[in-house]
Order: sequence, then C-alpha cells, then structure tokens
Amino acid sequence: MASQAHCAYCFECLSASLEKRQPLSLRQVEVLWKKYNDPSENGDGDPPVLEDDDDEDVEDITEAHEENSGNSYRPAAISRLLAPSPSTASSSSVPSTSSTPSITSEASSATSKSSSRSSFFSLGRRLKKEANVKRSATDDHPLFVTWNTVSRSGSRSLRGCIGTFEAQDLDDGLRSYALTSAFDDTRFLPITLRELPSLECGVTLLTNFENAADPMDWELGKHGLRISFTYHSRRYGSTYLPDVAREQGWTKEETVISLMRKAGWSGRKEDWRKVGDLNVIRYQGHQVRIEHREWREWRDWVDEQGLD
Repeated sequence: MASQAHCAYCFECLSASLEKRQPLSLRQVEVLWKKYNDPSENGDGDPPVLEDDDDEDVEDITEAHEENSGNSYRPAAISRLLAPSPSTASSSSVPSTSSTPSITSEASSATSKSSSRSSFFSLGRRLKKEANVKRSATDDHPLFVTWNTVSRSGSRSLRGCIGTFEAQDLDDGLRSYALTSAFDDTRFLPITLRELPSLECGVTLLTNFENAADPMDWELGKHGLRISFTYHSRRYGSTYLPDVAREQGWTKEETVISLMRKAGWSGRKEDWRKVGDLNVIRYQGHQVRIEHREWREWRDWVDEQGLD
C-alpha cells in the first residue's frame, strides 16, 4: 500500500530536480519520515549514516506512437489523462485519469515534530540497517504519481498524472514517475520551482489485477478499470484509477462509456456494447496524498539534523 513517505519521496525528487541537487533515497526518506512522525522510536549506538546503493537503470516504457521528452532518467509518458490515444494490444502503456478529491491531513503537535539532535542520533546502527535494507521483488508495484494544485480556498486541480502497469522497484519507479508526471504530461506546462508550494502529491500502488467477467463486473470506489477494444480495425485502450468513477458521480455504465471515449471511441453511447472484443481488467489501489507544507516541514527538520 502507498504511504505518506512515498509521497514525501516524490516531493523530494521533484524539489531536488528543480533545485539541481541530489535527492535522498527512498529508504532514507522512509526512515527519516518515520522518525519525524514518531520521535519515540529510538535506539542505541552511533549516529545513523543513511547511505544510497548504486542506482540501477530503469527501462523506459513507451506509449504507442509517442517519443521520450529528452529529459534524463524519465520514462516516456504512459498515461495521457482525458486525451484519447490508440494503443496496440501488446503495448503495456495505457492512458489514465486521476481525480482530485479533497484530503484531510492529520496535524501533529509541534512537540511531536521536534526532536533534539542528541535524541535523533540515538537511533544508531538500527536505523542505518533499516535505511539500507534490500527490497525484494514483492516490493515492486505498478504505480501512478499524481500532482494537484491546491488553491488558497482548498480547491484542487489536476496538474499532472502519469504511471505504468509495469511493476517498478519503488525507489526507481517513484523517482521516475514523480518527474515524468511533473514535466512530461502533455496537457500541462512543466511544473516550475515557483509552483512547488501550491502542490499536493498523490501516489497509487496498483494491486489485485483480475479479468472482469463482463464490463459491469466491478465495484464503484473499489476497482480501477483497464480496458482494450477493437474499433475500425484498430486496437484502443485506456484506464481510470479506482477513485475516478466515485469522484465524478458516474454509474458503472457511464464510467465504461467515458473510458471508451477517452481511449478514442467516437460511436453513439447507446452502441458501446456493440464494440468488438471489449476486454476489461479490474484492479485495486488506494491513493495516499500529502501537501507541500507537510513535506517542507519534514525537510526543514531533516536539514536541522544535518543529514541531507
């Protein structure tokens, strides 16, 4: 399941890219995020040394008929929200849409957020080992990263959302798609450093992929949909994340029709069942979000510890 630490890592990667600095690793962020939110987790020993392992290259997954943007270490855009795009049956890339529901963030007291340098250093070798533990293949997930802008009134607007159905190592995958969704979503201009304070980040890890028995064999608010079908001798495909239909107030039929439209189907809505070879895969995934303010407060705390 996605976590707030995953969102904090996406903010860390985006901020580092815009500020031309090296980001912390996911494992470092997870350990420091846990310590920041639970200062009682102390151990004995030397100060923690949060080291990175060498990064491995990630194979870019390219959407049919699209090219890489030229930005280093960022896969091509996988999802193009609300933009119809035909795809082949063999392509692993499918357009996707993410909604922008409101978020309720639990505020922690200033006392629980602040920890003395000596208290932090008491974590010792235990946290060093946690920070450098190797991830297993079971930690790999298909994923989507969503950026929203949050207005002063609290309203949210989509700013970018791109992901992949290929299982990703979370360190590489979150870093790659945090940047790709920020810079390469063709519906928007690239996110700038000036915009950073207004952003909210959402991470969705996808699980439990199943073939639906029919287009209605799924639950609103629980399942996301990935469809593919043949139209005018071409293969099309698209996806909606699990929260989209409920956020939009759609019925199941309205969701399927909207998803087909998004993929490129232009027929009459009452004829959607006549479309050939309509395949529906359902999946699950809960989106977790944090706002820039939450990441900034944590990052300032990290800077105060002198561990960045």
